[in-house]
Amino acid sequence: MGRIVVGVDGSESSVKALHWAVRQAKLTGDTVEAVNSWEYPATSWASMMPGLPEDFDPQAMATVSLTETLEEALGAQGAAAVSKVVVIGNPAQALLDRAEGANLLVVGARGYSGFKATLLGSVSLHVTQHASCPVTVVRN
Repeated sequence: MGRIVVGVDGSESSVKALHWAVRQAKLTGDTVEAVNSWEYPATSWASMMPGLPEDFDPQAMATVSLTETLEEALGAQGAAAVSKVVVIGNPAQALLDRAEGANLLVVGARGYSGFKATLLGSVSLHVTQHASCPVTVVRN
């Protein structure tokens, strides 16, 4: 029994990837690990922003967002069967790090497509080029 890592950021495409990963796990007997990452704004942008409230906790906010997305997509019982991982960092790198030793990495395809994607880059493009395990990109 292995592990399937799936990127879940709450977008429609990530929910489709989550559903695909769960179906695949049922076929293979693997566990599913849903990964969400967050980052602080770039320093130049942060200097233009007003001060953050003392109780601002982006880790907790991301955890709540991931939990709500899983429960909405899979129901309470389905969400309980999925491991939840929330990390600080670049989304592509966070997925690559979590996918070390995994049987499969699953991501949704969203944003620009075709030639523009090669110019602008994307999480799915990055992980397909650098993952240490097989990658599935779930398209619409």
